[in-house]
Amino acid sequence: MRQTEMRHMDAKGLETLPADRVLRLLAHGQVAAAQSVESAIPDIARGAHLAATKIAAGGRLIYAAAGSSGLMALADGLELPGTYGIEQNRIAVVLAGGLQSLTNMAGGPEDDSDAARRAIEALAPSDRDCLIAVTASGQTPFPMAALAAVREAGGATIAIANNEGSPILSAADVGICLPTPPELIAGSTRMGAGTAQKIALNMLSTMMAIELGHVHDGYMVNLVADNIKLRDRARAIVSAIAGVDDTVAARALDTSQGFVKPAVLLAAGAPDLAAARQLLDTHGGVLRPALAALGHAPSEPGETRFSDKTATAS
Repeated sequence: MRQTEMRHMDAKGLETLPADRVLRLLAHGQVAAAQSVESAIPDIARGAHLAATKIAAGGRLIYAAAGSSGLMALADGLELPGTYGIEQNRIAVVLAGGLQSLTNMAGGPEDDSDAARRAIEALAPSDRDCLIAVTASGQTPFPMAALAAVREAGGATIAIANNEGSPILSAADVGICLPTPPELIAGSTRMGAGTAQKIALNMLSTMMAIELGHVHDGYMVNLVADNIKLRDRARAIVSAIAGVDDTVAARALDTSQGFVKPAVLLAAGAPDLAAARQLLDTHGGVLRPALAALGHAPSEPGETRFSDKTATAS
């Protein structure tokens, strides 16, 4: 029996226990699921590097999953454009049952291999693309067929599963096993397995973004500032990295049309927007070497290093 289907050692008589005892067991199950991700870190790092390589080459990141695993994949994919500035057309999510599954999560579509192949073929995958297939059991037909279709097209593949020795793990270029313990409710993989999947996907996509140069000192320097909160965040990021006050940071962002990386360089002394963009191009879009080329030294928190005049030059 697969581990995700086994009965938890504390589940006997579960429904007779007081609520606080049941909830404590459920909480402990979530902690144990989170801890299971630790053993997968080397493979998550390999997957992140593979995905970053494909995105850097102009390819796409394609997620394929069914059921609650599909919800984890969808949540990860939808966040990437806003958080790290990756274009929406570079992210695709293929769900068993299509968008209808978001309001009616029927079980049957996860067995439809033909639908998975059609969905992947509609994307016309190539060797520049990378697919992430997510399945708790490790043998769900829909994500397995999607993975096979991308491999046949020459694309790279990553598989995330919760059972050791799962077929999908050996079928992928990078197999990530998250050995979560049995669920307190046997087979309910939306709980522990889903938690581990969400954590692993967060880690993989974040590490991918770091490799792509979209993170600097823990700041998301490639974010898309399309609401008040994110515009405030962008201004705070420019201020903190360049060591300027909010007014200077805001003017630099106005000059850069809201793009954080060139705004940081403007605030740090780049003479105009063209020069800031050229610095980024020269250094592969990575802010740290671009700042070093300007002779900019990191500032202490709150320290202002540059004047309004420097930041607003264009």
